[in-house]
Formats: sequence, C-alpha cells, structure tokens
Amino acid sequence: MQDLVQSGGWMMLPILIGSVVALAIVVERFWTLRPGKLAPADTLAQVRVWLQKGQLNAQRLAALREQSPLGRILATGLANARHGREIMKESIQEEAAGVVHDLEKYLSTLGSIAAIAPLLGLLGTVIGMIDVFAAIMIHGTGDAAQLAGGISQALLTTAAGLVVAIPAIYFHRFFLRRVEEITVSMERAAVHLVDLVHGDREATPGQGTGAAS
Repeated sequence: MQDLVQSGGWMMLPILIGSVVALAIVVERFWTLRPGKLAPADTLAQVRVWLQKGQLNAQRLAALREQSPLGRILATGLANARHGREIMKESIQEEAAGVVHDLEKYLSTLGSIAAIAPLLGLLGTVIGMIDVFAAIMIHGTGDAAQLAGGISQALLTTAAGLVVAIPAIYFHRFFLRRVEEITVSMERAAVHLVDLVHGDREATPGQGTGAAS
C-alpha cells in the first residue's frame, strides 16, 4: 500500500483519506439506519393498547420517547393531543423534521467524497503527465520503458479516485433510499396515531362499525 501511494504521488494521500472516511460513514450508517431500531413495528400497537385501556400517562410517554426515533415522534404528538388535531399534527411534523435530519447525518459528506474523489484522481493524473512531458523535454523519448512507467504511475491516481468514488456513490444513494423508506413508515404511523386520538379510527385493531341486524 505504501509503495502504491508513493507511486501515485502526493495526490494519493487525500484520496486515501477520503476512502477511510467513506468506509467509516458506510459502517456507521449501516449500524444506525436499521428500520427495526428506528421504527419498531410494535410501537404503534403498544400506543393503541394504552389508548384503548386509558393507561397513557407521563411515565409511559417518557418511556416511549426514549424507545426509538418513532417513539419520539409519537410521544410528541400525544403530548400535544389535547390542543387539537392541527396542533398535534404540527408538533409531529416539527419533531419528525429533527428525526429526519439525524437520519441523513454524514450522507452529505459521503456524497461529497463520491464527487471529489475522481476529480482528485484526475488532478493527480494531470500533474503526473506534466512531469512525464517535462522529462521528455529534458531526456527525449529514447527510453520507452521509462516513459511507459511514468505514464502508468500518472494514471494510478485516476484509478484510485474511481475505486473510491464508485462505491461511495452507490452507498450514498442506498442510504438516501433507506432514509426515505423509514421516513414514509414513520409518517404512516404518525397519521394513524392522529386518527386514533381524534376519533377517525377505532383504537381496537379490526374493530369496525358493523351493520345493524
């Protein structure tokens, strides 16, 4: 690895640093953006049971808030439910904006690395080719092997930049899609909660109006 960096020149250093940062972000986001951790499937059902049995209190709201990001959103909505449907919805939207911001953490950095890495590689190649042509002007083209070796070294940075950029682009889009899916799931749960609290849905799963006999 050290020989490769030395062969590519000093422009290999920022590319290498970018690759380490990108790898760290990918690992961290894989660990953080787990749907089961961010929006547990049983959270809304648990809240529905509390509403049905009249067991919702400050202690349960605090526990719900600490449970998950979805719990934070639902707890905020429930805390403001007494102020009316619109206030409840507004409080949910404000809390959800903060949650989504946390979900997108570091993704802009990952996208920047994906965009900058190939440009750094190209810059390194251009600098290397300038050195090659400067050597040609001084020594001529008599040694073809040395000339080919110089061009090969100049192209190393472009290859390294692309090796970093391609996975970074893929994972950047992958995580954006995951954030979008989690956000949609949270929005559905929040809308369902508003309907439960303000009477547009029954608190008991599967309970309908039923036809008169």
